[in-house]
Amino acid sequence: MLRLGLTGGIASGKSVVGQMFVALGAQLIQSDAVSHALMQPGCTVYEEVVRRFGREILNADRSVNRSRLAAVAFGTVGGAPPRIQELNKIVHPAVIAYENEWMEEIGRRDPDALLIVEAALILEAGVGGRFDRLMVVTCHPEQRILRFARRLGISEDAARAEVSRRMAAQIPDEEKVKAADFVIDNSGSLDRTEQQVKRVFAELRPGTEKLS
Repeated sequence: MLRLGLTGGIASGKSVVGQMFVALGAQLIQSDAVSHALMQPGCTVYEEVVRRFGREILNADRSVNRSRLAAVAFGTVGGAPPRIQELNKIVHPAVIAYENEWMEEIGRRDPDALLIVEAALILEAGVGGRFDRLMVVTCHPEQRILRFARRLGISEDAARAEVSRRMAAQIPDEEKVKAADFVIDNSGSLDRTEQQVKRVFAELRPGTEKLS
C-alpha cells in the first residue's frame, strides 16, 4: 500500500482535492471527521476535553459545540491565552491511532491500495513521517478568505480575521511546499486542479495515463 498525507492551510481546497483522488480509486480518511467522531459523548477524548475545558463548551444535548471550543482553544474569549496546544495534545494522539489502524486494516485487505489521510496539521504535529508521500494544496490568500466566507456565510472582514487567527497556528504555505513531494495549486478552475490531481495519481500509480 502507499500512504499519502494530504495537507494545506484553511480553505485551500484539501477536501476537494481529496475527493478527486477518491474518484480515481484512492481511499480517503479525513482527520477532522475522525476528531468529530471521537469527540462524541461516551468517548475517552470527549471526556478529557470536557474535563479540561469545562461544560461551557457543550450544547444542551451534551454534544461539543465546536465553535465554543474553538473560541476557547484559540484564545478569543475574554482575552484568555490560547489553549490550542493543550487541545491538540488530547485529540491528536487518538486521531493518529485511529488513522493508523484504518490504514493497517485496508492494507491487509488490499496491499496495492492508495490511502490518503487528509489533515490540516500534519507538519505542525510532526507526523509527516507516517506517510510515504506528502502533498500540499495551496491557493492565493484572498481566495482562501473568499472561500471561507462563503463556507460559513460570514462577511469577508470576519473571514479575514478568522483565517488570520487560524493560520497563525499553522506553518506558512511556503514552508509546507518545501516539505512536499507534490504540490497542487488550487488557485484556478476545478478543471485545472483536476488535471494536476490526475498527473499526481499517474505518478503514484504507474501505468495510469498522464494528462497534460
